[in-house]
Amino acid sequence: MKRYIFLIAFILLAVASQAQFSPFRFALLTDIHVHGRNQALQDLKNSVDELNLTDSVDLVIVSGDVTDAGERLSMELVKAELDRLRMPYFITSGNHETKWSESGCTDFSRVFGADRFEVKHKGVYFIAFNSGPVIKMADGHVAPQDIAWLSQMLREKVDGSVKYVIPITHYPLQTGDVDNWFDVTNVIRHYDVPCVIGGHYHRNLLFNCDGIPNVLCRSNLRNKQPVGGYTLISLSKDSIRFSEKVIGKAAEQWLALPLLDHYDYGEGDPSLLPDYSCNDRYKGVKERWKTALGCGLYSAPALADNRVFIGDDEGWFYCLNACNGKIRWKQKTGSRIASTAAVADNRVVVGSTDGGIYCFATKTGRQLWCRMTDKAVMGCPVIDNGVVYIGGSDGCFRALRLEDGSEVWTFNQVKGYIETRACLYENKIYFGAWDCNFYCLDRRTGALLWSWNNAHPSDKYSPAAVWPVASCGKVFFAAPDRVFTALDAQTGKVVWRTKQHVVRETVGLSEDGLTVFSRCMWDSIVAMDATTDQPVTKWKTNGAYGYDHNPSMLIEKGGVVIFGTKNGLLYGVSAKTGNILWIHKIGNSVLNTICPISATECIVSSSEGTVTRIRTKTAALKEQRLLR
Repeated sequence: MKRYIFLIAFILLAVASQAQFSPFRFALLTDIHVHGRNQALQDLKNSVDELNLTDSVDLVIVSGDVTDAGERLSMELVKAELDRLRMPYFITSGNHETKWSESGCTDFSRVFGADRFEVKHKGVYFIAFNSGPVIKMADGHVAPQDIAWLSQMLREKVDGSVKYVIPITHYPLQTGDVDNWFDVTNVIRHYDVPCVIGGHYHRNLLFNCDGIPNVLCRSNLRNKQPVGGYTLISLSKDSIRFSEKVIGKAAEQWLALPLLDHYDYGEGDPSLLPDYSCNDRYKGVKERWKTALGCGLYSAPALADNRVFIGDDEGWFYCLNACNGKIRWKQKTGSRIASTAAVADNRVVVGSTDGGIYCFATKTGRQLWCRMTDKAVMGCPVIDNGVVYIGGSDGCFRALRLEDGSEVWTFNQVKGYIETRACLYENKIYFGAWDCNFYCLDRRTGALLWSWNNAHPSDKYSPAAVWPVASCGKVFFAAPDRVFTALDAQTGKVVWRTKQHVVRETVGLSEDGLTVFSRCMWDSIVAMDATTDQPVTKWKTNGAYGYDHNPSMLIEKGGVVIFGTKNGLLYGVSAKTGNILWIHKIGNSVLNTICPISATECIVSSSEGTVTRIRTKTAALKEQRLLR
């Protein structure tokens, strides 16, 4: 008898553990783009009102770009509207929340609780994560910690209760949109994924992302129509159907995909993967070591006394051994670090988006002091003569004593947030902010000497991400307006501005101060004469890296200009002639500004979470010159 009872219990357990999929319908809101109390907010109100009157909508998914500028006020307005929904909603972020934000792109999680989610509903497992570039202009990117989370959640949560897995992203998972899309598809292709769902393109589209259907849906905005709308998605026993729902009109189906018992996407297509063949062409370039920290890195490494310093996306600040890349110590701040550290007198200073300016002992990692501010600190410190110069998101640029963090002076008239590293030149300080302004302060007192405005109506064109350089009585920078600019360092008057080379947010200065460099948005590297009062091009070289808008500065060391691209290419270029000396591909994501060691060695970090020491053989460089 006991044997039969056990057998019946086993059968009942087996039946109960099978995926209990039931047909249901949900709504997708995407690309809402609220900017204060604008028309986009009314479009969202209309969608919420209509959804509250709609039967049989079980839940609402929001797939990013809920704001236009990533500011907290707009997020709070969006949340207030979404909170009115009668059904539960689940939300992830888009690139407009991860690129422009005075909080260092941390307010989204603070307002909505997180920028990723996972939920089971009637046999379907929805899982969403950020796919936008963080702070820097670049392709979309899924951070290494999010890929690890995705893998873990799928392993742990996809059990007998789950019939289908539907990932939610903002960007489509394909080349040109997400730089490491293959890291995501390699994970999800082994599950029963009928499709990936997202937005970003503001219209209804179906992509094939390495064999996996990727559906993009309309924006919530009305655009040129009288009203906006959203998407209704229905799952039946045999299909998943997408219908466009214009406010006040009947839903119109535009796509149906089959729901299969099992999806077999096989292995990915290797021909779609990034090309690393340049590493075979330039064999003299070697990775001396590469350390994977497992978390996104959005700042440049700093180097002193055989130690490398860098902060990560989760607020950890690391000290690595420069010889082997091993971690010597690490300290935790309260939030993401996007600030490039500065080192002097056995102390290292860095800003955190928790609002703190931290100072650690370089040898032990002991916190020596922390100066808290009211908002995030993404500005990169500069240390000179015992004083730390750094800007924040609270409208302030500060001078602090390196010894104890006490105030020397504070300039509090900045109208936007600061993420750049300031330039010190002839007792003056130069920096841009996300308010269209470029500032010049007296280094001793912090008094405003002059400011220059590019007169653009949008602050998205501010000279704010570039690290300016100064020489020959001029200060140089490039902004998103694609203009190479030279201002008089004393007066702020324009010396020259040129659109000839279509540069953007990158600049560098030669070691002798006679040449300024920039990387163009399409393929080319350019050198301009720093001594003249007109824009004079010294050389221009086609680097064949394609389209690039990553704000990675160009650094010269020993006659070699080194810079990285948004797709993991590191270039070494002759400062004198512009000849390409070497190219090395480290990954396929953003390379930050390099930290030079010598003409043949440098250290570079990437948004993939790696720190790499590169060595080039002098003989190989000479050989490359001869070949050219």
